[in-house]
Amino acid sequence: MQLIYQTHSPFARKVLVMAHEVGLAAALEVIHQETSPTRRNEAVFALNPLGKVPVLVLADRSCLFDSNVICEYLDGLHDRPRLLPAEPTARFAALRLQALAQGMADAGIAVRWETERRPEALRYAPFHDGQLAKLRAAYAFVEQDPALDGLLTIGQIALATTLDWLEFRNVAPFRVDHPRLASWFDRFAERSSMQATPLSGETVD
Repeated sequence: MQLIYQTHSPFARKVLVMAHEVGLAAALEVIHQETSPTRRNEAVFALNPLGKVPVLVLADRSCLFDSNVICEYLDGLHDRPRLLPAEPTARFAALRLQALAQGMADAGIAVRWETERRPEALRYAPFHDGQLAKLRAAYAFVEQDPALDGLLTIGQIALATTLDWLEFRNVAPFRVDHPRLASWFDRFAERSSMQATPLSGETVD
């Protein structure tokens, strides 16, 4: 299988971290493709009509996207404990945490548009402030979320890769006011799956 990837995407990294955790990393040929909402990458558009990564290209050349779909597919290919649990209470706790993490990444990306990527004259401060408020509320929520504890799930992977991206891009620090979250993240960041998949690179618009 080929994983169409981007070294500074929290969504693509979630997939690769998961693959390492379930022993499937060696089954993936990781191919970096630079994407941006303002620059069309024809190679990626040929695989995903939205022009986004990650994309998983299967042996029959069919493609899966987005990261949530890819992770669910990969979770059916290994014999280790499932990262999307079958038991309903645990499953939906993991899915909720994954959804929260994805929303946090989306908000962080929006903040970057309004602080770095959009031309200064076109930036809209109320939108920027609204996205920061979402991140702060999410930090407070997950600080109390029992899903941080217990067995590894896709929700924890999604949260860790999102938090690492937020620090990588210096968006909305979370450490000072959320000690439990910071402590959990520091422990998670030591996992071999995280160490093997560092974020790198700059967005090219």
